[in-house]
Amino acid sequence: MGDMMGHAGMAAAAVRYLRSAGAPTAVEPLPRPALRAVREGERMPVDRGEFRRVLGHFASGVTIVTALDEDGPAGFACQSFASLSLDPPLVAFMVARTSTTWPRIARAGRFCVNVLGADQGALCRAFAVSGADKFAGVTWTPAPSTGSPRLTGAPAWIDCEITAVHTGGDHLIVVGRVTALDATDGPEGGDPLLFHRGRFGRFAG
Repeated sequence: MGDMMGHAGMAAAAVRYLRSAGAPTAVEPLPRPALRAVREGERMPVDRGEFRRVLGHFASGVTIVTALDEDGPAGFACQSFASLSLDPPLVAFMVARTSTTWPRIARAGRFCVNVLGADQGALCRAFAVSGADKFAGVTWTPAPSTGSPRLTGAPAWIDCEITAVHTGGDHLIVVGRVTALDATDGPEGGDPLLFHRGRFGRFAG
């Protein structure tokens, strides 16, 4: 039904239904939560190790985010990637404020998300190491829109322009508008590389 009606059609249908039922169609905004930074010397409300242990139960795909600046190719392994919006086409990834690769991606103003396949665990580990020549022995071609490295063998890639950067604690939330993308469909595309509880895996069954 969603594919047939689209988001706008479903929203309009929902509004018509609420009006016919006599329900209010205006929604009062919730009050803003009282957010603040943890003060120096103050105990964190959640133990770091426990936070990582519990959140590690959320299985995700694995990507390598790349860019090309005046110093050459740059990239880092990224588990925190998500589709954000269909219209306009937006994606987002999260990166640590301490990342040495992020300033180069920010300087480039564009990036390419390379979705990794199940047999690319070694490639992911290589890009997770800080300070190393991550592109040594790695073959790539320029993505068609931004020129960012499109890694050979990645079953899918998304080429983007940076549109916004938001703060998120010790990370940054980077939003990109998709300018080009493609994927290898069917059996030749292979299984995705998955990350769960600190280990790589793949679909079974």
